[in-house]
Amino acid sequence: MAIAMAVLAVLWVFDTMFNGALLDFFAMATASLFNRPSRSGLLGYGLIILMIILLTGVVTSYRTFMTQHGLYQEAKAQAERARTLAEMEQRRKADMITYLAHDLKTPLASIIAYLNLLEESPGLAPEQRAKHIGVTLDKACRLEQLLEELFDVIRFNLQSITLSEERVNLKFMLEQLADEFYPILLPRGKAIAVSCEDGLTVRADPDKLARVFNNILKNAAAYSRDNTQINVDARRNGSKARIQFANLGDTIPKHKLETIFEKFYRLDASRASKTGGAGLGLAIAKEIVEAHDGSISVSSEDGRTVFTVMV
Repeated sequence: MAIAMAVLAVLWVFDTMFNGALLDFFAMATASLFNRPSRSGLLGYGLIILMIILLTGVVTSYRTFMTQHGLYQEAKAQAERARTLAEMEQRRKADMITYLAHDLKTPLASIIAYLNLLEESPGLAPEQRAKHIGVTLDKACRLEQLLEELFDVIRFNLQSITLSEERVNLKFMLEQLADEFYPILLPRGKAIAVSCEDGLTVRADPDKLARVFNNILKNAAAYSRDNTQINVDARRNGSKARIQFANLGDTIPKHKLETIFEKFYRLDASRASKTGGAGLGLAIAKEIVEAHDGSISVSSEDGRTVFTVMV
């Protein structure tokens, strides 16, 4: 279009330089077609064509501008949303570190108090001494849990996930994890039952995959009902393995299902519940699974919650 306008402009200049000779030539050459149009008639035709080309160019340029402007506004809005989410995450991370640091004082103070009591009372009855030692151990375990959560928060997003893949026997891994949870689940009458195809293996990073399963089992152990069983089922599904973790407890509301894998989504609840963590376990599990080109999902209906890992 720009070329056509330039050509018309050049012709106009040449016509002016030669006192209209160019238009007169066109008038003679097109006499049979236009019934001998005058020089002014040809000039009018040229002006009309030039205006049409100019208007077409304006409309096309406007449409192009609006399209580009729309894309720019969309990209700007996406960047703004990403910035806002990043700022919110940083604030929540800072708040979580503050809360955890504060909560560390409670079990630490109890440990110091009970140890002082044991030291200052050597004549305590064996039953009373055993009770104090038990409380101290319980507080020490709670302190360890809080420290683990604090370290998770601090190092989250500060390290990239690198995989050292090898062939992993899923049955062996899942049964080993079930054994490790046995002393944790026993006091509340809970248990883990593992059902896995013989010889089922996947190529994965064993340490990181074990962390995924451990985080899911910790969640199931915390929120399942007493005297119930956590069922783990692993089967081949096409080119991948499907591992499902099912437990009985309160149904997870739909709005929480949509955010359960988000970082720090349990920020407020974590301070009010002994089982509440930093809200990173499932977020970390999701990142590890996706690093293996897999997927993780959750469903909850009629008190039965199922986490499904495809890897």
